[in-house]
Amino acid sequence: MNLAHSLWIWVGAFLTFCIFSFLYKDNPLYKFAEHLFVGVSVGYSISISYHNVLYPDLIVPLFKHGQLLNIIPLLFGLCYFARFIPQVSWLIRLPMGLVLGFGAGAAIPATLQASVIKQIQGAVLTPGIFARWDFFLWALISFIGLICTVIYFFFSKERVKSTKFAAEVGIIFLMVGFGASFGYTVMARISLLIGRFQFLLRDWLGIIR
Repeated sequence: MNLAHSLWIWVGAFLTFCIFSFLYKDNPLYKFAEHLFVGVSVGYSISISYHNVLYPDLIVPLFKHGQLLNIIPLLFGLCYFARFIPQVSWLIRLPMGLVLGFGAGAAIPATLQASVIKQIQGAVLTPGIFARWDFFLWALISFIGLICTVIYFFFSKERVKSTKFAAEVGIIFLMVGFGASFGYTVMARISLLIGRFQFLLRDWLGIIR
């Protein structure tokens, strides 16, 4: 055993045990580590946002270069703080509506292009796809899953017998997708747990190398 001499490694080990203490029950040590993590994360995010976005994209153009059009995003940003004033709290709907509308308009086409169209093109238009029956089978399954899932979310018309069956098949594909996503999340969390154990046993205690 070769204990670490760095103060920050000891601090990291202490905070790691504070988080692990939640496995027993909620306690002040866990709350301290949780609040410290949230506070440091928020403070770091605010600092990065100011130096990388607010200062170069708003303050410099507006106050140093006199670009008065930047007053518009400044006013929209200030509307977020209207949430703390009950009389004008409705103003927060303006920037939120703009952000959500722009975000949805930009994300939906990009998601369809990357996750749907490109996947179908890669599965169907790959040279020799029809010569490999397994590739063709998976491409067909992906296409059927896409159609059935879309039918499941189509609520504008009453489902008949055929569309009801397709919707039920879409539910199966959705469950498979959610299960795979959950499994991937668990694997990622296990990877983080392994990283913490490696930190404790290697960097802190020096048991392993």
